[in-house]
Amino acid sequence: MRLSEIWIYPVKSLGGIRLTEANVEERGLQYDRRWLIIDENNVFITQRVFGQMALIDVALESSGLKIFLRNNPENNVILPYEPGSGEKVSVTIWDDIVNAVTVSDEADAWLSAQLDKRVRLVMMPESTERKADPKYASNGENVSFADGFPFLVISQASLDELNSRLEEPISMVRFRPNFVIAETMPFEEDQWKRIRVGELDFEIVKPCGRCVLTTVDPATGEKGAEPLKTLASYRRVNNKVLFGQNMVASNFGLVKEGDALEVVE
Repeated sequence: MRLSEIWIYPVKSLGGIRLTEANVEERGLQYDRRWLIIDENNVFITQRVFGQMALIDVALESSGLKIFLRNNPENNVILPYEPGSGEKVSVTIWDDIVNAVTVSDEADAWLSAQLDKRVRLVMMPESTERKADPKYASNGENVSFADGFPFLVISQASLDELNSRLEEPISMVRFRPNFVIAETMPFEEDQWKRIRVGELDFEIVKPCGRCVLTTVDPATGEKGAEPLKTLASYRRVNNKVLFGQNMVASNFGLVKEGDALEVVE
């Protein structure tokens, strides 16, 4: 078994970036979901409502984070990795209210124009604490602006098995994992409790319940019925549709594409 893909999503609900290696930190991979788009009430927004967010991509540049339209890359904005304006703001993400800082007026104006709605971009500073659910993450781990936990792992075989049931196959991008694992059986990740990826250890803490975001086609931003409809027919447990596993890291360092995966428990 090996790590076949590594993904980060620097701005929550915008396009992801595939990396060949990444730094594992307590709250997730470096840069992963450290930025968040909020509305006029300081509440987070996602593709669940604004499907067009799927068409905005992100790139890591030496000068900062580049946000651009996939179909018109010349239309873009560059954000410094360290926020320029830095106004403190309390933002709501699910049941949490956490401290964030604004990034730049230019970013706010650009995103507002693309989404046809007045929004702001904020960043999570290192000083912010947002705890993962203590029922599952027992060591007080912090999490970024990800939905609930620092890392999400899915096996390629699980997607292949799902695609065998779908009329139109879908890509792994729908499920926004951090780690994709090759050379497993379908849904083998459901049996893991602890794994080692390269030199680093991770604890599997909770299956990932999937929502309507998975029904947004990342190529068009349009919603459909799949894959939730098919997944619900055989992956429903306690009224949740499960696909992938949430994890926390036991130690920190570098992971690389191709790293061996070992099941510890």
